[in-house]
Amino acid sequence: MDFLRPASWEEALAAKAEHPTAVPIAGGTDVMVEINFDHRRPEYLLDLNRIGELFEWEVGEESVRVGASVPYTQIMENLRTELPGLALASHTVASPQIRNRGGVGGNLGTASPAGDAHPALLAAGAQVEAESVRGTRLIPIDDFYTGVKRNALAPDELIRAVRVAKADGPQQYSKVGTRNAMVIAVCAFGLALHPSSRTVRTGIGSAAPTPVRAKAAEEFLNAALDEGGFWDNGRIITPSVAKQFADLCAGACNPIDDVRGTASYRRHAVGVMARRTLMWTWESYRGTAATEGAA
Repeated sequence: MDFLRPASWEEALAAKAEHPTAVPIAGGTDVMVEINFDHRRPEYLLDLNRIGELFEWEVGEESVRVGASVPYTQIMENLRTELPGLALASHTVASPQIRNRGGVGGNLGTASPAGDAHPALLAAGAQVEAESVRGTRLIPIDDFYTGVKRNALAPDELIRAVRVAKADGPQQYSKVGTRNAMVIAVCAFGLALHPSSRTVRTGIGSAAPTPVRAKAAEEFLNAALDEGGFWDNGRIITPSVAKQFADLCAGACNPIDDVRGTASYRRHAVGVMARRTLMWTWESYRGTAATEGAA
């Protein structure tokens, strides 16, 4: 196994172009596990730790650009207001040591259905900034996951950053695990309210071959909120609407039985998380709307 250690982003892209099978490593929290268990033996490792710009983030007027190697700890501490869903997901990642090393770029590159960041990124409608010597492109998060641990990157591309619109409404994230820390998700659920477009987006993790959205549930809820005038009148969402939303979210799952949980349990848990996160986010939205109305 050869170790490539570029000193700049340009050198990294050139190395990836010359060695398309090279596996990028930054935090190493996924890659080293696979190597240590001999599940993976790449010909080349491409160390990105000397490239400082990957550890930087930029808050713009409408969106946030998060470098691929920005640690989860930094997201939790510095982007909680702009990216609340991703900050909540970051809290659930493993241990403090791993949160200090791991970043969203690694989660995206591995593309595991159990990756903690994926539901939050799906709910927020993120874009993945991919680059090669041929140029840069933005991949919508909905198009990024192509199969079990497969993504839409070309062989010569590297993830440079992820771009996420600043939250315009409440966001939530829930995760079920076999213990409170250092655990792979049995299943996870992210939800984001987007009052500016009067839409709701979801993200489901570890309950299908890839991270997925519950699109039928979103369409149902968007129609129910619009028809009932909920965005304007701030009414409490009725139990029947919440239950139907939860059932549709559970129906969006295509889980498996494994050592962490059964398929039926995963479906049930996703439905429970969907209902709870909907009520939490809607109560938060109602509180904000009431405050703004009083002002």
